[in-house]
Amino acid sequence: MSAKNKPNEIYLNRIFNAPVKTVWDAWTDPKQVGKWWGPRGYTITTHSMNVKTGGTWSYIMHGPNGEEHHNKTIFLEVEKYSRMVYDHGGNDDRPPVFRVTVNFSESAGKTKMEMTMALPTAEAATEIKKFIKKASGDSTWDRLAEYLSPNDRFFINRSFDAPLEKMFQVWTDPTHLSLWLPPSGFTMQFLRADIKVGGSTFYCMTGEPGTKMYGKATYKEIIKPNRIVYTQVFCDENEKITRHPAAPTWPETMLTTVTLCEEGPNRTRVTIEWEVAGEATAIERETFHKAKPGMTQGWTGSFDKLEDYLRNQK
Repeated sequence: MSAKNKPNEIYLNRIFNAPVKTVWDAWTDPKQVGKWWGPRGYTITTHSMNVKTGGTWSYIMHGPNGEEHHNKTIFLEVEKYSRMVYDHGGNDDRPPVFRVTVNFSESAGKTKMEMTMALPTAEAATEIKKFIKKASGDSTWDRLAEYLSPNDRFFINRSFDAPLEKMFQVWTDPTHLSLWLPPSGFTMQFLRADIKVGGSTFYCMTGEPGTKMYGKATYKEIIKPNRIVYTQVFCDENEKITRHPAAPTWPETMLTTVTLCEEGPNRTRVTIEWEVAGEATAIERETFHKAKPGMTQGWTGSFDKLEDYLRNQK
C-alpha cells in the first residue's frame, strides 16, 4: 500500500514506453483493448463501449477453461488523456465490486499510469488482493506493456515489501540470488559469479530427479540501485552454448532488463523485461511468443520464493 492511500484502497502504478495518447487509445478503443485486457490466458468480447462520463462498457471475459464472466463498467468521470473513474466488477444483476481511479501523465514520451482501487473496507481490500494475485490479475498491465512495445517482449511486475537498496542487493549478490531465482522445484549453484558490467556468471540449476541445466549470464549494464541488464544463454558443463533442453526451438540468447522502482520507504516494484537478443528464426520468435504463459508461471514461482526469502530476512 502506498503511504498516501487508505487501508481500503489498493494502489498500483506503471510506466509505459509510449506517449499518453497511445496508452489512452489502447484503453478506450474496443479493437485495441481486446488485445490485452485481462490476465494471461483470458480473452474478451465487447458488446458496447462508450468511454465518457456516464458511459458504459459491456463485455464478456472468457477464461482459459471456458468460463464466462459478464461485466458492465460504469464510467463516472472521464477526462480525455488524463483521468478516468469507473465502477468495476458489476453487471445488471449485481453491484460493482470496487471503484477505480486511473490517472495518466506523460514525461519524455513515456506514460505513467497510477491506479487506485477503492473497496468498502480494509478487509475487503485484503481479500481482493489475494484474489488478484491468485488470478494473476496484475498480468493485465504486463500484457498492456507488451501490446505497446514495438517489438515482441515479455513483461512481468511484482511489488515487494523491501527497501530499494535491499532489493538491488538480492539481485546482484550471488549468495542471495541463488536462494530464490531458480524456478520452483530447482536449486541453483553458481560455479562462477562476477556480477559487474562486462562480467558473467556460470551456474547450474538442479531439479528432480537430478535434472541439471547449465547457463551463463553476461552483464551489459548495472546502474545502482535501479537497473540491471544482462544476456542469458543455456550451455553445457564446459560453457559451450546449447539450447533449452526441453525446447530446442527456444532462441539462443535472451536479453533481460530488471528495473527497480521505489514505491515507498520499504516497498520496491520489480519490472522484468525479456526479449530475444540478436538473430533468431521466425520459429524461434514464435516459440518465445507462445511461451509467455509459461514465463509468467516460472517468474511467479521465483517471485513467490523471493517474497518468502525477504520475509525471513527481517
